[in-house]
Amino acid sequence: SSGINAEYGLLRELGIMAATQQESTISLKGSTQMVSEFFYYAVNSILFQRGVYASDSFDFKTKYNLKVMETTDDRLKSYLEQCMEQLKGWLDNLTVQKLVLVMQDLETRENIERWSFDINCDKSIRNCPDFTKPAELKSIQKGIQDVIRQIVSSVTFLPVLESSCSFDILVYTDHDVTIPVGWDETTAKIVIGSENVQLKGFSTSVHSVTPTISYKMP
Repeated sequence: SSGINAEYGLLRELGIMAATQQESTISLKGSTQMVSEFFYYAVNSILFQRGVYASDSFDFKTKYNLKVMETTDDRLKSYLEQCMEQLKGWLDNLTVQKLVLVMQDLETRENIERWSFDINCDKSIRNCPDFTKPAELKSIQKGIQDVIRQIVSSVTFLPVLESSCSFDILVYTDHDVTIPVGWDETTAKIVIGSENVQLKGFSTSVHSVTPTISYKMP
């Protein structure tokens, strides 16, 4: 079902998954932490790889046994932090369906690239706050590594963004979710006449994430 489109604007650093989480199981909060942290670094990586922000406004950081990018721009970091904090609430409540990062031509406002991450939540655990599920945490990390690597390698087939771009973050939630302060309903910001490439996703067994890139050929 389609949910609201919540639009916000910039970034935040998230902590690692709960230390109490055991190697063979995962909790709802543990999954929420892992997935929200993934989105933090995924958005950073996309903005860096696609040149939306200058390369000198990012630093390397070791995460998932990879070198990942993290912004040093305080304004961008603050914006993304706020987005990820709200996302954690929706992940924890199992009410989020999709996160979308859209790039727009700064002058024409045309949507030219759209990164859509479908999120499937195991709603069967909604009334079981203390549950744990079997999970191979090394396998989950490998899945996240694979997605980050695909983001990095996407520059081999995506067209160069010739013009200056802005970006929006959209979140689709269930219908009964109240829109929080600072977020607004918006359009889907589809890329007209796009090429589409689906990437390999990952699953924590609580939340599954499947990315698709839509882009406009010059």
